Amino acid sequence: MMKPIAEMALLYDFYGPLLTSKQAEIWDLYYQQDFSLSEIADQQGISRQAVHDLLKRTEKILENYEQRLGLVARFLKEREKLLTIKSLLHDIKKEDFATETAWQRQQRINSKINEIIADTLEESG
Repeated sequence: MMKPIAEMALLYDFYGPLLTSKQAEIWDLYYQQDFSLSEIADQQGISRQAVHDLLKRTEKILENYEQRLGLVARFLKEREKLLTIKSLLHDIKKEDFATETAWQRQQRINSKINEIIADTLEESG
């Protein structure tokens, strides 16, 4: 059985450029374009088993890159931190500030921080 699509998509996002063109093409057909093993086999002129084996090897390669480099795990950890910051910003209330000026200043700061968080999550995910 193949790995969950979301897990494989993340691995591919980070390590896909390190695959051969053939591995990337088969991966794309299966995971991105939702072709069946048989459809890929017919298109590529190889057996269904060869497609299956190539996908399994490609998954193993991507998993090995992650095991050695840990980029996906680091990304997910940093993403969680950013989401925690966003949640904490949401908890700041107007009554926490002595003056309207201080509240307005904090609102501008929150807005900028939220923009940075959104940009960072968009760029890496």
